[in-house]
Amino acid sequence: MFQKLKNRWQIENNFQLFLILLTFSLTGSLSVMIRRPVFEYLGIDATTSLWVKIPMSILIITPTYQVLLVIVGSILGQFKFFWAFEKKMLSRFRFSRKK
Repeated sequence: MFQKLKNRWQIENNFQLFLILLTFSLTGSLSVMIRRPVFEYLGIDATTSLWVKIPMSILIITPTYQVLLVIVGSILGQFKFFWAFEKKMLSRFRFSRKK
């Protein structure tokens, strides 16, 4: 399974794979942690309807995750990988420039 990821992502060694997987896990946790203070700032609490909470969570977590992915990846020395990953992700959302 890990060899398949290494081939797909064109990763040279297991340590680089470890750093990339660590980046994904840290970024996911951090983006969810950031949601709580943003909700408090916006006044969204336990009494707020799920019809408000779920879309707001998506609107907060998605861009936060994208930004944190590049930041955490850079801190762990994987900027090149995550910058390419972000460009590919943004092209799927059609936010990037045409080639």
